[in-house]
Amino acid sequence: MLKTLLVEDNDALRKAMKTGLEVTGEAQVVGEVASGEAALAHCLDSPPDVILMDVQLTGEMNGIQAAAAIRRELPRIPVVFYSIQDDDAYYRDFLRAGILSHYGYVRKSNYLLPASIVPLLKDAAAGRSFIDPEIEARVQEVRHRDENDPMALLEPHERQVALLVAGGLTNAQIAERLGYRDKRAVSRTNGQIYAAWGLAETATDEKTARTRAALIVRAQT
Repeated sequence: MLKTLLVEDNDALRKAMKTGLEVTGEAQVVGEVASGEAALAHCLDSPPDVILMDVQLTGEMNGIQAAAAIRRELPRIPVVFYSIQDDDAYYRDFLRAGILSHYGYVRKSNYLLPASIVPLLKDAAAGRSFIDPEIEARVQEVRHRDENDPMALLEPHERQVALLVAGGLTNAQIAERLGYRDKRAVSRTNGQIYAAWGLAETATDEKTARTRAALIVRAQT
């Protein structure tokens, strides 16, 4: 009997999935939560055998980010992602998370019945992994595009800041141009850009990183 944490933000679906999983006699739902933060707290308090995780959740963390946070504390805890979302941001988070084992990632539309989910839970718990071919194709598409377009790695507001950095504006000028109340927010955004592009992240290397970031933007525009 797999002790399963169910992480799903749709109340009706969560209840139906709980009932369906337990009817199989092979899974016991030991927790039901709707956010990544709640999933992390539950796992730290009472680790399940496996997690069934939606990708779009309430709260600040999506399912993939939550799984990555949980695995920092509980390495290789089995997790099966199931989702209807087809958003580059989720696939990008999946690539960044580096989840290589003890996982499944499938579309809800391909695994509608709880009985079809249980074999995935068992495989993940046994250390095996599976990803829907459609999802794998999209993950690789995003990987290829990002490798050839660094701007795709940035959030919209980060792209705005990067373009202004490339235009030679100072942080104070960027803050004024974009209506930031605190110019330190621009500095924090710069740090996020440098991290996304693998540039220097320390304050002592800020000038070098800023110059390299400007060169990257100019090469793409």
